[in-house]
Amino acid sequence: MFNFWRRALLYPFVLLLISWLLWETAGVLFASLFLSALLLVYVALHLRQLAALDYWLDDLNERMAPDGAGLWGEIFARLNKMIRRHRKERAQRVAALQHMEQAISALPEGVTILDEAYRIEWCNLLAEQHFGLDCSRDIGQQITYLARQPELIQYLALREFAEPLILRGASQAGLILSIKLIVYGGNKLLLISRDVTQLERIEVMRRDFVANVSHELRTPLTVVGGFIETLGDMPNLENDMARKAIQLMGEQTQRMGRLVADLLTLSKLEDTLNALQEDAVDVPALLRMLCEEGESLSAKRHVLRLELMSEHALLGSAEELRSAFGNLISNAICYTPQGGTILVSWHEQGDQLVFSVQDSGIGIAPQHIPRLTERFYRVDHSRSRETGGTGLGLAIVKHIAGRHHARLEIVSEEGAGSTFKIVFSADRRLPLATSE
Repeated sequence: MFNFWRRALLYPFVLLLISWLLWETAGVLFASLFLSALLLVYVALHLRQLAALDYWLDDLNERMAPDGAGLWGEIFARLNKMIRRHRKERAQRVAALQHMEQAISALPEGVTILDEAYRIEWCNLLAEQHFGLDCSRDIGQQITYLARQPELIQYLALREFAEPLILRGASQAGLILSIKLIVYGGNKLLLISRDVTQLERIEVMRRDFVANVSHELRTPLTVVGGFIETLGDMPNLENDMARKAIQLMGEQTQRMGRLVADLLTLSKLEDTLNALQEDAVDVPALLRMLCEEGESLSAKRHVLRLELMSEHALLGSAEELRSAFGNLISNAICYTPQGGTILVSWHEQGDQLVFSVQDSGIGIAPQHIPRLTERFYRVDHSRSRETGGTGLGLAIVKHIAGRHHARLEIVSEEGAGSTFKIVFSADRRLPLATSE
């Protein structure tokens, strides 16, 4: 900084010194004229350099940096160096952005970048195909104006992006998309769309196969069970081994019958064409009945308590809710040792309604909890065989909860019991009078 001012003030200082000397030798008038003339030249030179700078700045990309003497030359050189560095950094950023766009475009999923108002900022080719967009034309448009599926509009309005949305017929008939939104950068949204049409077809084939096979097994199992029961009632069956074998065959036939029934129930719940038959369900009355059945299943081996802290009814399917609630209650009875306590509760949690079953049973280790709702997943295989479980109960409960826009929550500690909750959203809540 000192060097700059020293060089900048050197010329005016020399002019003043020469003017002072002329004042002493040639008089005031001559000295004043000499100083004014040289100052005018000095100012003119600066104005010329400013004009050159202004001309250059009008078109930095096409024009060369002007030449300058002294301080102006250094300023032009530093500006030129700064602009070259800026151009290089800009080129690097543009190259990185193009590389990123190419990488995103190569992804097997559609990617759309939205702002906080769901306006499109960028999308790749697959996203254009999935939603019928034209990125060059639709930038700045709200995606709900272009993709008008009610499910997508509701999904965006609720802003609950934890679970993906299955969208059918987004831009063409037969197309099935899995939609996932990810919030990033504070207020930006990444909309990821994936074509799952083929996976859905395979899943439908699997469900149809399971349903058909299960349905076909019902008749032979009924016939076999009937003959086994007849053989077991024969009075002349004296061989202990034969009687034990018939008893075991009867138990296994009943177990297979329960398994087939659960598979059919699960296939029915998974069928997208099977719409939920909604009605007002008197949950307190339903739980009283289920607890009476639970007392019979327990045979006084447990303390079964019912706490009704809400009198609200629920909008849903009475048959499905009976199955889900009954499954959780019977599981608690089966996995709680004799003398244990089971608490069945119906209460409110804010504006939500909650059904819960709390037991003092054997509990579940943390690593098993995320997989409990998988089909045929068993924490203890030997224990499940003893209780006669099929391994499908919690999968059925999860599907029923999902069909009622509810969530299944599991809290457990090994050796300290478990709590299973089904939390229903506020839109399912009804006054009790509606069900009467």
